[in-house]
Amino acid sequence: MSADSNAPVRLVIVGGVAGGASAATRARRMNEQAEIILFEKDHDVSFANCGLPYHIGQEIEDRDALVVASADFLRRRFRLDVRTREEVVSIDRANQTVTVRRHGVTSGQDETYSQAYDKLILAPGASPIVPDLPGVDADNVLTLRNLVDMDRIKAHVDSGAVRRAVVVGAGYIGLEMVEQLRLRGVAVELVELRDQVLPLLDHEMAQPIEDALHRNNVGVHLGVGLQSISCEGGTATSVCLSDGKKLSTELVILGIGVRPNAGLASEAGLEIGGTGGIAVDEFSRTSDPDIYAVGDVSEPVFGPLGKPMRVPLAGPANRSGRLAGEHAVTGESAAATPVWGTSVVRVFDVSVGMTGLTRASAERCGKEATSVTIVAKHHAGYFPGAETMTLKLVYEPGTGKVMGAQCVGGEGIDKRIDVIATAMHFGGTARDLTGLDLAYAPPFGSAKDPVHMAGFAACNALDGIESFRDSDASLSDVQVVDVRGATEIEKAPLQEAAGAIHIPVDELRDRLDELDRHQPTVVSCAVGVRGHIAARILRQNGFDVQNLSGGATVRNRCFE
Repeated sequence: MSADSNAPVRLVIVGGVAGGASAATRARRMNEQAEIILFEKDHDVSFANCGLPYHIGQEIEDRDALVVASADFLRRRFRLDVRTREEVVSIDRANQTVTVRRHGVTSGQDETYSQAYDKLILAPGASPIVPDLPGVDADNVLTLRNLVDMDRIKAHVDSGAVRRAVVVGAGYIGLEMVEQLRLRGVAVELVELRDQVLPLLDHEMAQPIEDALHRNNVGVHLGVGLQSISCEGGTATSVCLSDGKKLSTELVILGIGVRPNAGLASEAGLEIGGTGGIAVDEFSRTSDPDIYAVGDVSEPVFGPLGKPMRVPLAGPANRSGRLAGEHAVTGESAAATPVWGTSVVRVFDVSVGMTGLTRASAERCGKEATSVTIVAKHHAGYFPGAETMTLKLVYEPGTGKVMGAQCVGGEGIDKRIDVIATAMHFGGTARDLTGLDLAYAPPFGSAKDPVHMAGFAACNALDGIESFRDSDASLSDVQVVDVRGATEIEKAPLQEAAGAIHIPVDELRDRLDELDRHQPTVVSCAVGVRGHIAARILRQNGFDVQNLSGGATVRNRCFE
């Protein structure tokens, strides 16, 4: 077979939404003669699951806007054989058939039958993690994964009976649900087992999100787990936490995470990868070359580590589905590219995005990494409306190759993360970032963009021009020079820096004799810019000096 093939191949796809629906439509566009059968165990085939919280919060008013493609649309436009409410329950690889359970719709009885395939694409996605705890099966303890879940949650909120809610899990879904419930006037308590919100991030980069939660009157409970749920008449009335606290509630949302629906593949003897998803090659083929796996159930190559792992995001699911659909019906397609885990979330007036590895995750994976943190405006500071962002760049200490980035602030953080993710896709280094030709006009950016500034800082370190002290590092063994003004220091003292010497940067050259040239020295300002100037002055006057990365602004987050 080849591109624009007319071979009469029979393609069976298990699951719709992002990966399965993308595979089906691409397969049809590439092979008009293929027989394409798409099984979806639920009613909805293709919907915008990332938009579900926003309909609950009424930012997206029209429910139909979340239906990307209905079954009827797919049948009509793409001549797909779409079978909803039909679930593939087993695979017979030897005979290339699947067993399908047709859920009773009219008769009320389930039926099973066999369906043959030439090629099979598995896109069953992942399911929310539901802990085995007392009360978890109450009618108002819910997860959010599909339109039915969304409708249930929204019905509870619309009823007016929900005054208080508990959200368990401070990942993306949990935070989005907190925001949207608060917009509906519901009092919310957020529970997270880890000691910070958004556990994927480095601590200081997640702190502005926690601050936003507090500003919006969200109760935040970190480092504690859900112990049990108390019920009356099948309805949850309160939750008990591992620290003994009891939170009254009329609604519980579980946003703990997801598990890949890999049971079908495992039972069929397909290889399962190291992170629990289905192992696939660069064309999304499983250990059986006639069977593909795409989306949240699969393990694509994670770029920063160069090895397979689950990255349950909508973008990679769509892209892998598209390539697998083409390959299945033509025998050819481009190879999948590595996934970098690029993501973004908004929580009230603060947004945060990331791509690749954080400093903490690099260390956990045994990857040698260093980082720089800069604080800058999202567009020219003199143009009205400039918002502050913090950008942390993680890179290899020897080569400068970019390993990851995190950005938190208001407007424009998505732009910077996308630029860096693009550079990473092409193997970019910190030096490459300094030379990027980015669009500039005062309402949109600065002549020296935050991406440039992060690259400049990293290159200063790589070239031996400057040395940085990590924002959370101990300062007890060094001479600390705070080069801010007295008023700044009074408003925001440098945390964990007792005995810091206060010399404004503009006075530093004239007051060098107040410092001990033989003492290792760390300079700090508000965000690192004046600290850079101070470090250059001191270094050229014989000091062994480091600049505190991100200055007092970022350090103080580390100790909140």
